[in-house]
Amino acid sequence: MDGGAPRPVPEGGGCHGGRETMIEAARAAGKSATMDRLGADYPRGPHDQPQSMCPAFGSLRVGLRMRRVATILSGSACCVYGLTFTSHFYGARRTVGYVPFNSETLVTGKLFEDIREAVHKAADPEQVDAVIITNLCVPTASGVPLDLLPKQINGVRIIGIDVPGFGVPTHAEAKDVLAGAMLAYARREAEAGPVARPREQADLPTVSLIGELFPADPVGIGALLAPMGLAVGPATPAREWRDLYGALDCVAVAAVHPFYVASVREFRAAGRPVVGSGPVGVDGTAAWLEAIGAAAGAGAEKIDAAKARALPAIAGALKAAPIDATVTVSGYEGSELLVARLLVEAGARVPYVGTACPRTEWSASDLEWLEARGVHVQYRASLEQDIAAMLDVRPDLALGTTPVVQKAKEAGIPALYFTNMVSARPLFGPAGAGSMAGIVAAQTRGAERFRRMVSFFDGVGTPAGPGYGFRDIPSEPPGFRDRQKRLRAARAKAEEAVGT
Repeated sequence: MDGGAPRPVPEGGGCHGGRETMIEAARAAGKSATMDRLGADYPRGPHDQPQSMCPAFGSLRVGLRMRRVATILSGSACCVYGLTFTSHFYGARRTVGYVPFNSETLVTGKLFEDIREAVHKAADPEQVDAVIITNLCVPTASGVPLDLLPKQINGVRIIGIDVPGFGVPTHAEAKDVLAGAMLAYARREAEAGPVARPREQADLPTVSLIGELFPADPVGIGALLAPMGLAVGPATPAREWRDLYGALDCVAVAAVHPFYVASVREFRAAGRPVVGSGPVGVDGTAAWLEAIGAAAGAGAEKIDAAKARALPAIAGALKAAPIDATVTVSGYEGSELLVARLLVEAGARVPYVGTACPRTEWSASDLEWLEARGVHVQYRASLEQDIAAMLDVRPDLALGTTPVVQKAKEAGIPALYFTNMVSARPLFGPAGAGSMAGIVAAQTRGAERFRRMVSFFDGVGTPAGPGYGFRDIPSEPPGFRDRQKRLRAARAKAEEAVGT
């Protein structure tokens, strides 16, 4: 903790108190260093608050997907209740710990004591390798000092992180908050002495991948690397604590998803070179293999061999599955620019790409490539920007977030949810080149169906339109509004009398 003491959030604060109010409270409570680090790693966008789910959704997901890792949340009850949806949605079948609080426990410091007690109870070395304790908005704004917790209990690692909605713009970047914190801990352990060997360790020098990828993609990337005498190492975020050591023990790092700045910082601290972008399409794969080969010291002959094996197959897959459609792309996964590159190489017209993630050096080559082909790339895109671009272009297919897809379908434009439909398919190598065409073709064939549906339901559900089962505008019962007005007045009078 960098000075100050726990204190309650000021009047009007809480989860909906506004970003500036919460940041000011956090700094006053001694969290200046935390807020400075979050602000530097995850710069703000045009919107003050996340326009999707709570950012802690991301860090919670990372912890729940790891073996032998316990998760505890400290935050408002409503926030914790909503976030436990993650464990059910992803089938984690894990208990999510919760440390409740009130103004008194915040002021007296009892909340910190309660957190420490919960951590000690959860730190069973027979059951877990690590315990993750996460401060949500109110505990962060109140200065609850997780850095004062013990670093380990009975050999169990204790990782305390702050993931406030007013400091971490997206849930994607919250994944990096936890992934970076665990890499930092694992790096220090590896520097101190021998550590556990990962369950699966390649005999060849490895390239570690950063980003949550479709399960088949690491296998495809491994095939691309094989001619250079390289293999794929454990990915970050990891699935098990010992995989963190394997990830750090690599010859090069591929920042496939470009927003993991804290994770990149730890790999660099371990002396590992980091390469951006990914092996998408012919151009992207050629450039990526050259960059990875150079970073790993593979030599020109091996790099050329890898390109000679991969590029003809990718070109063939693109030629066999061309795309003749206009597509807009938006999302919050971090792979939006890579998807757009693949679409363009397959023949699609992509006038707009929006990503909720920030601009970093790891997507610079993708940005340059897309802009050279007339694509507008919007980093830190707001929902309003994504919708406006989609309605302006009126594409044959819109790839986007749930509200963008909803708006597109209302307008009769075929649309797909990026996360569930695009991220759930291979993206790299020949497999990725062939998968995208099928998605676009299947959806654009339904354009006429969408137009018929919009025409059929035209006016239904609008303020003056009848609902399902009505042919005319439903009539309002006589005197209904007056009766409701009298009832409201009577309730207000009764509440006033009770208050006095």
